[in-house]
Amino acid sequence: MSISLDHRPAQRGLTLIELIIFVVVVAVGLAGVLVAINTGVARSADPMVRKQALAAAESLLEEVELQPFTYCNPSDSAAPTATSSAGCTTAAQSMDTPGNWGAGKSRYGPAFFDNVADYNGFSMAGTLNDIFQQSSTRLAGYNAVVSVTQVGSGFGLSSNADAVRIDVTVSGSGNTVTVSGFRFRHSPNLAN
Repeated sequence: MSISLDHRPAQRGLTLIELIIFVVVVAVGLAGVLVAINTGVARSADPMVRKQALAAAESLLEEVELQPFTYCNPSDSAAPTATSSAGCTTAAQSMDTPGNWGAGKSRYGPAFFDNVADYNGFSMAGTLNDIFQQSSTRLAGYNAVVSVTQVGSGFGLSSNADAVRIDVTVSGSGNTVTVSGFRFRHSPNLAN
């Protein structure tokens, strides 16, 4: 009978190849997590920037919507009594003709916008100013554009000019926000 004197257990451990594979797998997983964190941190201010752009667009849209929407330019003496755009003192006073919109007027005067349609094509670049021409440093780098289009026939109205769509687009800091509103000519003689 033979007796073995070697009572050592078999050696166990990691080979160099297993160790390298482990390091590579951990590095890839860690890189993926760091990329996700980096993306989240880099875009963390975006909601605030987008919210500022949205607030500016909504404010400008409200300003436009609150203007009168008359048959005639509100400065026309016939504006309070006109029953259609044909009742304006001159064809140049008719608000049904887009060529008359904003002619000779500005948001800042001396002849002020006084009708919804006057804002068509209005824009601000670089900084957004309020109606008193005051700007906020927090709105530096933003641009705003207003577009007004006649859409009455899309609502089944007899005249395409009896309703307008107002689009306000504000862009800045990599964000662009567009808000839209509709204005119907429900009180065409209310000039003030």
